[in-house]
Amino acid sequence: MRGRFILLLALLWVGAATAQTSGTRMLSSLDDGKRWEAVGRLEIAGNAFCTGALIAPDLVLTAAHCLYDRKTGARVSVDEMQFLAGWRQGRAAAYRYVRTALHHPDYVFSAQANAERVRNDVALLKLQHPIRNTTITPFQTDARPAQGDRLGVVSYGHDRTNAPSLQEVCNVIARQEGILVMSCEVDFGSSGSPVFSYDSGAPRIVSVVSAKAEYGGQPVSLGTSLQEPLHLLMQAMEVEQQSELTAGQGKVGVGTRSARLGGAKFVRP
Repeated sequence: MRGRFILLLALLWVGAATAQTSGTRMLSSLDDGKRWEAVGRLEIAGNAFCTGALIAPDLVLTAAHCLYDRKTGARVSVDEMQFLAGWRQGRAAAYRYVRTALHHPDYVFSAQANAERVRNDVALLKLQHPIRNTTITPFQTDARPAQGDRLGVVSYGHDRTNAPSLQEVCNVIARQEGILVMSCEVDFGSSGSPVFSYDSGAPRIVSVVSAKAEYGGQPVSLGTSLQEPLHLLMQAMEVEQQSELTAGQGKVGVGTRSARLGGAKFVRP
């Protein structure tokens, strides 16, 4: 299926909106959320949140626009970000502050809401300390799914802030310009939510929720094709870590927790 999509909301921050919860179920109990503890709430400056997911004990995958203040357009300092793994009913399975935050080098927060912006809307966060908990297992990632493939999304939303929700069955409607067009339902707070494929038998992350849109007159969600952007980010994170090591204890690279950020930071590999 091919066609043009029209972006309705490029940023899915927490805020007032009409809930779309059909086809989703709350993971409100420990048993319900057992396999999804590596998904968590990413607190942003105490006044907004996104969803993120562990892909390593110290690495969280989320959306690039979550790193910005939606009102001022300024980059949020990592000092004001905290990842709450498995957040449910006022408690998290693990709490971690963020040390380093990198996003795709071609992502521009102030750019017009279009395909290029969504395609590059992915970020990688390094936590201050790894989460080593036997109940929290980071997710593996996988190649982008094909049109028609079955997907699932675990996310927090403005009307379900105290527990994640799972939409276990949605589909890839189309792939356009490095973007996945999906039937998955998303709402404010769902930014950065992991999109899972079940083809390998275990859920693997294949995309990150970026935006709502209309496609063929129907509401859809949009996410990046993850594999290439994530590879770029992993390389950049390695470069950032090497820079910190060579700079010594007396110097801190821009983009780390000890630095105040005034703009986007990305070290090109």
